[in-house]
Amino acid sequence: MFLGLGLIWGSSFLWIKVALAGDGHDGFAPLLLVTCRVLFGLAGLAVLMLARGMRPPSDRATLRSCAVIGLTNTAVPFALITWGETRIPSGVASILNGTVPLFTIVIAHFTLHDESITPTRAAGMVAGFAGVVTLVSRGLGDGAGSLLGQAAVVGAAVSYAWSATYTRRFLRGLSPIVQAFTTLAFASCLLVPAVLVLEQPVAWPSRPLAWLAVAWLGLLGSCAAYVLSFSLIAAWGATRASMVTYVFPVVGLLLGIGVLGERTDWRLFAGTAMVVAGILIVNARTIAAALPRRGGTP
Repeated sequence: MFLGLGLIWGSSFLWIKVALAGDGHDGFAPLLLVTCRVLFGLAGLAVLMLARGMRPPSDRATLRSCAVIGLTNTAVPFALITWGETRIPSGVASILNGTVPLFTIVIAHFTLHDESITPTRAAGMVAGFAGVVTLVSRGLGDGAGSLLGQAAVVGAAVSYAWSATYTRRFLRGLSPIVQAFTTLAFASCLLVPAVLVLEQPVAWPSRPLAWLAVAWLGLLGSCAAYVLSFSLIAAWGATRASMVTYVFPVVGLLLGIGVLGERTDWRLFAGTAMVVAGILIVNARTIAAALPRRGGTP
């Protein structure tokens, strides 16, 4: 489950790049891509709900929490990452998104009584954020667009980190399938009007590969991945579940270089190494406790 989720989401950065318009080929505008992705995922989850005889929650507290997660764990970060990838390589986006565990530690320190920042975690955070600075420095000569794209992906990482803590705190006991369906349903209610207002006239791509990419992002990157993600958060907790992002930089970087031919330099590899090292240091005790007992699979 852990590795499967890492591979699905790690490769999503490649598929986002493939589906986007640009470089002389037709494709999806960013917000339209996000909306179609969510709708594909929602359709897949609706089939699962019907097959298992499940129903969405009816109590207001749960619906309110799902609405918050629909905004902060889907609509906002999906839009930020997709928009960011119109300005930066997919490999860089995957690395920057890999900082979710670092932000999770910071947020958990202020929201959970048993997740305080220790000297070891502080050292890991310094290493990780030094890696982010190194990566961002690659875009200094590329103009404001590159810097804004990187800032958007970092913003998405913050949103994901906050959402993981919120989900663990307020949505305990809710089926991962029901939680994923309800979350995407609320996200679609936000995204569809946004597309109609902000991306008029709506331009539908004719390129088959763009549609294959958005279907992949919806059915695997949203439907299947959300069920796996919420299952991990329920079983492992927010901090341990966020360790899945260790896989993102490796998968995203290799695919970006190997498939899309994205450029590399020493700062890309140095920044990646510092981000991964920082995450490992921050979660050293969690990893040591989890591996013998779990063997990497919840």
